[in-house]
Amino acid sequence: MSKCEQCIIKQFNSLKALTTDELMRISGCKTSMFIKKGEVIFEEGEMLNGVYCVKDGICKLSKLSANGKDQIVKMVVKGQLLGQRSLISDESSNLQAVALNDMEVCFIPKSEIINDLKNNSKFSFEVLKEMAGDLKEADDVIVNMAQKSVRERLAEALIYIHDSFGTNPDGTLSVLLSREDFANIVGTATESAIRVLSQFKKEGLISTVGKQIKIEDIEGLKRVE
Repeated sequence: MSKCEQCIIKQFNSLKALTTDELMRISGCKTSMFIKKGEVIFEEGEMLNGVYCVKDGICKLSKLSANGKDQIVKMVVKGQLLGQRSLISDESSNLQAVALNDMEVCFIPKSEIINDLKNNSKFSFEVLKEMAGDLKEADDVIVNMAQKSVRERLAEALIYIHDSFGTNPDGTLSVLLSREDFANIVGTATESAIRVLSQFKKEGLISTVGKQIKIEDIEGLKRVE
């Protein structure tokens, strides 16, 4: 089990602002966890008693709407923290976290992180910066939902996944999402997402290999209206 003070992952999140002594203390009480694809990390409405540092893998954060449909709010990747908002607000989680592929995470107890937030202003500021970034992303999602078509939103989702997570050796997107996941990202019915993906395929923008998607014309996707 790697030690926090030696772990490269901390450079990608607010933990980088902690001192070596603080990181060594956290390292002594953290728990390393392996989470299988499809497993729930935490449920919406659950009280979180710590934060998760994503060492490897990707998960989706989603919220159940009034009509019983999941809306994917964000995808959290290697290097990011999970659960810090609930930790600070001392409220139950507003979102559900589910692994999109096999993950390795480190769980850090609330008692340790809270003390560091109170005592290390540099760390507190880094956490605030991360939350401000999350708020900006949420603003963009709201505007996109209101002003952009399903075609535009789905094209942007494909580009985002391509740019953020890369491709397999055969050129297909490295993150395999279900058609329902795509629908939940852009806020539409699964049937609509399937129809638009079929349109993209006919237009030569993408191709498919089984359930995998390969982007054939990324510039064309950027011009979708």
